[in-house]
Amino acid sequence: MALSALGFLSQGMLTAPRVYFAMAEDRLFFAPLARVHRRTRAPVWAIALQGALAVVIAAAGRYEQILNYVVSVDFIFFGLTGLALFVFRGRARGDERGAIFRVPLHPLTTAFFVAACAAVVAATIYREPANSAAGLLILLAGLPAFLFWRAKRGGGERR
Repeated sequence: MALSALGFLSQGMLTAPRVYFAMAEDRLFFAPLARVHRRTRAPVWAIALQGALAVVIAAAGRYEQILNYVVSVDFIFFGLTGLALFVFRGRARGDERGAIFRVPLHPLTTAFFVAACAAVVAATIYREPANSAAGLLILLAGLPAFLFWRAKRGGGERR
């Protein structure tokens, strides 16, 4: 279990800073987070922010409590990602349909994945309603920040 947790945490430490970087590059977050190191081209300010946030989260509660914050929110987005597969495959034009990667038993496997994600979210909310609510509130706290940065950028268009 410790190796699994370490693997999950390390991928978060590697991928989340790239999200901050991309958001800053699109002018949806603080501009310094879009800077990269001259030699390594790594987004060092975004990595430092992720490290600081990890320290704050680790100091904020017990492992199980923090895990429940994350599970209730992560599995919502895992399921939505599975649902997006149905949307994107449905939108593919006739000439693109031949280029679609074929998955054995699709759409059954994808539907099972989405249902499993929904079951995990429901079970987590049922077993840990307070921690799940805290995780959802943390997620929702990002909405005003997103709206602020989008308005500051000047609308919904990309640069």
